[in-house]
Amino acid sequence: MKPQDNKVKHLFSPWRMEYVSSPSSGGDIFLDALESGNDRKTLILYRAKLSFIIMNLYPYNNGHLMVVPYRKVNSMVNLTENELNEIMKLSQNSMAIIEDKLNADGFNFGLNIGRCSGAGIDNHVHFHIVPRWNGDNNFMPAIGNTKVIVQGLLDTYDMLYSSFQKIS
Repeated sequence: MKPQDNKVKHLFSPWRMEYVSSPSSGGDIFLDALESGNDRKTLILYRAKLSFIIMNLYPYNNGHLMVVPYRKVNSMVNLTENELNEIMKLSQNSMAIIEDKLNADGFNFGLNIGRCSGAGIDNHVHFHIVPRWNGDNNFMPAIGNTKVIVQGLLDTYDMLYSSFQKIS
């Protein structure tokens, strides 16, 4: 192995700085969305018994979703077995729908627990599902300081909504 192979590589996403550095409203964006009464406006795709699926308002890629428990807990270890089971099933359903409707080639799936791990919202645990496509990284973020999202949020919502309503 060459010495340069051990160097740490960095992935920069400067377009996220405005979001992560903005002051907190003091509320809970997930609970606020649930109480709004307008799922399309708040991008909620599906409400299950213990958790729900919402599109990310600041997506890393088109179709970036989050699966969120209704119960506000700050860590995965505080979720019940039933909550975890439902979240995993909803995540599986979400990936199948995104593969079908958006032709995703793969996914990043996971969560950040705690501010130090990169959690933008650290007091209400949520699981990210980020669709990926072969060749979806391009020069725009590196050269133009711009992330290209190929479809409007509400256009994506409208494309996915009916499929999510068929989840049983």
